[in-house]
Amino acid sequence: MAGIARWGAAFGLGALWWWAVLRLAVAPDAGAVEGAIAAGGWGLSLLPVHCVPKTRAAGALATGRWRRAWRAAGVTTASPRPRSDAGSDPS
Repeated sequence: MAGIARWGAAFGLGALWWWAVLRLAVAPDAGAVEGAIAAGGWGLSLLPVHCVPKTRAAGALATGRWRRAWRAAGVTTASPRPRSDAGSDPS
């Protein structure tokens, strides 16, 4: 049932958009309402339609990955700091 409603809504909104675009192109008295509908429909066409939730995306990184990396910021593989009793080399 939801599929029929979704297709019906898509068809109805598509027909409304085409009506607004054709009215803007042909009718001399077309105004702001038609322009807003046409611009809004065009803006919706720019949305990415091939998006999936992050949990289902192939190759998605785990949630909290950056948080764990920042917490482990004190852990390093660099050489240790010099000891306080170590003197400086005059060279």
